[in-house]
Amino acid sequence: MSQFSPENIRADFPILEHIIYLDSAATSLSPRQVIEAQSDAEYHYRANVGRGIHRLGRMATHKFEESRETIKKFFGGENGILAFTRNTTEGLNIIANGLDWKKTDRVIVPLQEHHSNLLPWFRLAESKRIAGVDIVDKTDGFVKPEDIEALITKDTRMVAVGHASNVFGTIAPVKEIAEICREHEILFSIDGAQTAPHLPINLKEIGCDYFSFSGHKMLGPMGIGGLWIKEGSPLPTPEYAGGGMVSTVTGQKFTTVGNAQQYEAGTPNVIGAIGLAEAVRYLSKLGMENVAAHSENLANRMVKSLSEISGVNVTTPSNGRAHLTGAVSFTVDGVHPHEVAYFLDEAAAIMVRSGEHCCQPLMKKIAKSGGGTVRASAYCYNTEDDIDMLAATVEEIAGMVK
Repeated sequence: MSQFSPENIRADFPILEHIIYLDSAATSLSPRQVIEAQSDAEYHYRANVGRGIHRLGRMATHKFEESRETIKKFFGGENGILAFTRNTTEGLNIIANGLDWKKTDRVIVPLQEHHSNLLPWFRLAESKRIAGVDIVDKTDGFVKPEDIEALITKDTRMVAVGHASNVFGTIAPVKEIAEICREHEILFSIDGAQTAPHLPINLKEIGCDYFSFSGHKMLGPMGIGGLWIKEGSPLPTPEYAGGGMVSTVTGQKFTTVGNAQQYEAGTPNVIGAIGLAEAVRYLSKLGMENVAAHSENLANRMVKSLSEISGVNVTTPSNGRAHLTGAVSFTVDGVHPHEVAYFLDEAAAIMVRSGEHCCQPLMKKIAKSGGGTVRASAYCYNTEDDIDMLAATVEEIAGMVK
């Protein structure tokens, strides 16, 4: 599509006839094309991959590996391997659990991260596998390269950063951070859960060592995601052993295959991979530059309209310094975030997320009254009318408690 418009694709998401869906930062909707691709696989070539010689097995294997290559190309990741995982969380845990750590190693991570990009590193420190985790203790939504560099010591082994905040919607300057990591010979892991759906990404240009993402946030199925590892970067030891990842078994010893399959023990989510590849094709047709511009436009519209309502406090930066994905967080004075979310659903069929957003360390600092925030997150299928209805309904809620 040369000219992207949400009105042109909304028919692919039938549920939008009944609701205003602003919870895509948690889980996006899937278009009918993705669902049909999965159904087609179930009906016509449901089989395990890499094992059977019969035609169904060969077809499933071909489609599975074709999906892998399609997704690698989408992310500009031809210079690495892509292992299918269940989600971003699994990818980050594979890195944390599988690398050969020294007890003196340290990891740098921003405070604002999702638990999935905090807890694996905390566990390493707690178990004494590494010396500790150094926190970039900022709560303004910005991850600054100079703040990360200030924490680097001779013992720093890894920098782990979320490409975008799932609370603020702000985007981290990962290319600049990658340059710093290369200068200091430090590994760099990116949690791409929030940017894979919204931004054009070229992993070769970014220069990170690891990139994890989830399919269910980028129009794809649940239970499928990926871990990309740059060629030449340390390969984590596979967390699971079993069928599909083994090369040879001799006595009680075994060797693993030397590619992405070493991280895919057992039967992989073949149907999910096929659905995710179809989601990638769908996004490619829209044009990721178009998707990024649309998401940021809707986010800025939310920030502006919500900021003008008396009694509403917008957490997402509104000073024009930030590039945004579609997510915006806010609170309403005197109303618990869960109550706001409930009223938005009941009054106007608007779906948003409320609570701590798996970011408790951050929320303890920015939402001291408790309850977290309300997060509205827009995507390619949302319109400016959706945002205006959100603002009008929030204004009604705020007016009720004056």
